[in-house]
Amino acid sequence: MAEARSIANCKFMESNHNVVDERKQTVFAILFAISFSHFLNDTMQSVIPSIYPLIKEQYGFSFAQIGAITFAFQMTSSVLQPFVGWYADRHPQPYSLSVGMLFTLLGIVSLSFANTFVLILLSVSIIGWGSSVFHPSASRVAQLAAGNRNGLAQSIFQVGGNGGSAVGPLLAAIIILPFGQHAIAWFAIIALLASATLFKVGSWYKRTMRVAVAKVVKVNESVAKLSPQRINFALAMLVVLVFSKAFYMASMTSYFTFFLIDKFGVTVQISQLCLFSFLSAVAIGTVVGGHLGDRYGRKYIIWGSILGAAPFTLLLPYLNFSLTLVVAILIGFIISSAFSTILVYATELKPGRVGMVAGLFYGLSFGLGGIGSAFFGWLADRSSIEFVFHISTLLPLLGIVAGFLPNIEPKRVKR
Repeated sequence: MAEARSIANCKFMESNHNVVDERKQTVFAILFAISFSHFLNDTMQSVIPSIYPLIKEQYGFSFAQIGAITFAFQMTSSVLQPFVGWYADRHPQPYSLSVGMLFTLLGIVSLSFANTFVLILLSVSIIGWGSSVFHPSASRVAQLAAGNRNGLAQSIFQVGGNGGSAVGPLLAAIIILPFGQHAIAWFAIIALLASATLFKVGSWYKRTMRVAVAKVVKVNESVAKLSPQRINFALAMLVVLVFSKAFYMASMTSYFTFFLIDKFGVTVQISQLCLFSFLSAVAIGTVVGGHLGDRYGRKYIIWGSILGAAPFTLLLPYLNFSLTLVVAILIGFIISSAFSTILVYATELKPGRVGMVAGLFYGLSFGLGGIGSAFFGWLADRSSIEFVFHISTLLPLLGIVAGFLPNIEPKRVKR
């Protein structure tokens, strides 16, 4: 009898040991699955700006209306995200990711048949609702699977989205532009694949739920020394940095194709390929930035990412076509490392609130991007696309405020 109890105790200790190890280990299979789902999600979302030249010509929309479409999508995807993240922190729902993807499926099908401005606004809003469910909960999963590599984990998760944003315009050039708006319905297959993948992720999340609940929240020693006022000030600086990046990225993702068409007379297909090149550089820079943030500190990567892009953004409006493309790729690579690093930095400032913080900053990014797109569309109607790019190039100069962030040096990951 005593021997049986001893064996049972050994098994119990072994089980607890495995749980502890699982917390420390990076579960790459889940990270790649959630990144793949992010890739599929943002591939569908990037269809929206990719069809702007098509619907502008087909329905005679103004630049202000184009901006309003982006605004509707970004606002519906941003307003709900902090609340979804807050709820997910307290009441995790493992299969909400899979269910949320069905909103995106509905929006994609609706967009393929929308033939009025109002219906297009409604369709992109439904896609936005799907995004508001996806990002906060997916960030929680990425954090749970991160082990001791939070920056790398968020970068792997984020690069999926950036990759999808890059592939979207390419698929639009291949599928939608030649065959018309109804071809958008083919992207419903992607939504179904994403929902199935997220169902598998949800099953893993459910199995590890007790680990997630039992996991002790570890506070960065540097953060523990900061006063609440200093933490709130740092969060305010992060909001300014997200504003500068989101507004600049709005000008590029929504109007870079129009800028190239207007200034250099390239075809719509060529402009989409140029946008694909820019967004591909964004995807690569995301992984690099997250990895460097883990090794050398988040503050310096944030600072170098946004302010470091400023010299290139200031040059962009004055170059020929070839140099414009090269500099745009450099900008995409440099500025893209900021967001995943900002997100991890913010979660270190507010430990234990991953869902809420992720929802807040994803929401800010989407919302500010929508406002920026609407503003630049309004400005383009009253001036010109080229003038928009002269103004937007100043935004990365706001990266200087990163100098006011406190130093939070994470422990380096041993290789």
